[in-house]
Amino acid sequence: MNRCASVLIAAIFLFGSALPGFAASQKQLAKERTVGNIEAVAFFNGPMPTGVPVSRTGRMFVNFPQWGDKVAYSVAEVKNGKTVPYPNARINTCGKGNQKDCFVAVQSVVVDPKDRLWVVDTGSIQFGPTAFGGPKMVGIDLATNKVFKTFIFPEDVALKNSYLNDVRFDLKRGTEGFAFITDSGANAIIVVDLASGKSWRRLVDHATTKPVKGMIAMVEGRPLLLNIPNKKPFPLEVGADGIAISPDGGRLYYSPLTSRHLYSVSVDALVDPSVADEKVAETVKDHGYKGGASDGLESDSEGRVYLSDYEHNAIHRMMPDGSIETIAHDPRMLWPDTLSLAYDGYLYFTANQIERQAVHWGGKDTREKPYTVFRIKVDAKPVALP
Repeated sequence: MNRCASVLIAAIFLFGSALPGFAASQKQLAKERTVGNIEAVAFFNGPMPTGVPVSRTGRMFVNFPQWGDKVAYSVAEVKNGKTVPYPNARINTCGKGNQKDCFVAVQSVVVDPKDRLWVVDTGSIQFGPTAFGGPKMVGIDLATNKVFKTFIFPEDVALKNSYLNDVRFDLKRGTEGFAFITDSGANAIIVVDLASGKSWRRLVDHATTKPVKGMIAMVEGRPLLLNIPNKKPFPLEVGADGIAISPDGGRLYYSPLTSRHLYSVSVDALVDPSVADEKVAETVKDHGYKGGASDGLESDSEGRVYLSDYEHNAIHRMMPDGSIETIAHDPRMLWPDTLSLAYDGYLYFTANQIERQAVHWGGKDTREKPYTVFRIKVDAKPVALP
């Protein structure tokens, strides 16, 4: 290259904006494509939300975990764009030693096939140890807005290091049905007989309920690390998190937060206390790579499984034949968390910017309010096992 050509190239880089047509070409630069049409339906300028179920009649509920934000109430109904403590303010206020009768630290809220709201209380404040009476599941009748059942988990089911995460239901089994809860802290699936109140742990420390050792998720172009002041950054490792159930009630799907694979296990094996845990493990199936790491999972009546992908600001859908399609991808989907399929044919989900919390940024909170509930039309119906 001769000296004149070099000078010309340098001039283009230095003064290109002044050259004819350069400004126009800037406007035509390629950019990342979006997939699907997501619609923002609720905004939150207080604490960050995680769960977001919608009832058959269109009532929307959210919950706010105890992760460090100031939380005035753990469970709320969204009315006219505002949150109202649900079912009342009293149950959302916990005094010392009163954990059995109030919400301590709620991680998820889910509407079951009978249109009842269930509250999963971790009993764990900022991922600290639990005490008896804290970890529980509370059922609320949406017709009367009153608590109709509370399950206090014994200490050999909800362990000191347990973190109860999400729940799904099969109400066709037994007298009143069963619930299945992922334990992200102590790596297991908890089974609850809704009639007897008995509960037990399954797949304890199984490879599929534990975080993948050495995996580092990539979110917004950065490794997802716990970056705490005065400590060396280290990878975030969280066990069984998202959960969904097949429309025939035969398989329970789940995935650790720190994993890129989807798994399922036989529900028949889970609910039979006489089946040894190693036999339960023999029914586990690895459905393979699912496109990225997931927080929330959901399923529909056609046997499709919805997979949030917090690494790529996306939601995928796994078809019955195992193929995967992307139904939503948008830069506004900053950490798609809970997925909730409603009877109006929309898939609802929270985007709560978990990756921007201070714990990942050396003590600096980089989240930008408001947090958002989005929805996308999928023309599908929820799994109903009433």
